[in-house]
Amino acid sequence: MPRRQLKATAALAAAAVASLSLAIGPAHSATSDPVDPTTVWPELAKTLQATAKYQYAPFAVADGYQPAFCAVHPTDGGMGFHYINKKLYGSLDPAKPAALLYEDRTTEDWMDEVSDASWVDDLDALDGDAPAVTAPSATAESRRLVAAEWIVVDKDQNLETEDDRPSLFGMPFDGPMLGHEEGMPIHYDLHVWLWKKNPSGMFARWNPTVTCPTP
Repeated sequence: MPRRQLKATAALAAAAVASLSLAIGPAHSATSDPVDPTTVWPELAKTLQATAKYQYAPFAVADGYQPAFCAVHPTDGGMGFHYINKKLYGSLDPAKPAALLYEDRTTEDWMDEVSDASWVDDLDALDGDAPAVTAPSATAESRRLVAAEWIVVDKDQNLETEDDRPSLFGMPFDGPMLGHEEGMPIHYDLHVWLWKKNPSGMFARWNPTVTCPTP
């Protein structure tokens, strides 16, 4: 990742953390939005700060998050590409989600970012002309972080019981549910759409604006 882009990421994260810490309510209202935003937002700020560097997906891989499946619902939207760190199954730490969710950047996303050059403050350091900029391909390097997910394995592996349902940010986890790929156990999970607005709510499972590539 270019140094200027890393600086932009850091600045964006710092600004976002500051705004979250001062926020008195969510940006939109839905059934899965926090009930008490005055206590939830400071906790969410911990998540935002801890995951800021993972806007660059290879950093997530380097820290143990392995690319897995891309999840989409026939009618409710998608979750995107899952990068999962199984060592963090069971984590209820706001700063340590077990999964990070990404989507492929579109040409429109790329154009929006390139058109905003306010973060480029060291052009004088470039030798000669600036390198040509091209739209990113659908690779890990070009994916955009959209959400974080906490995964807790169901203790008795029984879909009929839910006495061990965890909660975080004042929100009960969804589940119990079957694993989404071979080898994934029955579990509970909780999604937080910090990096991309979800019209269905910040803690909703599916985001109608997220899709997976057509096979």
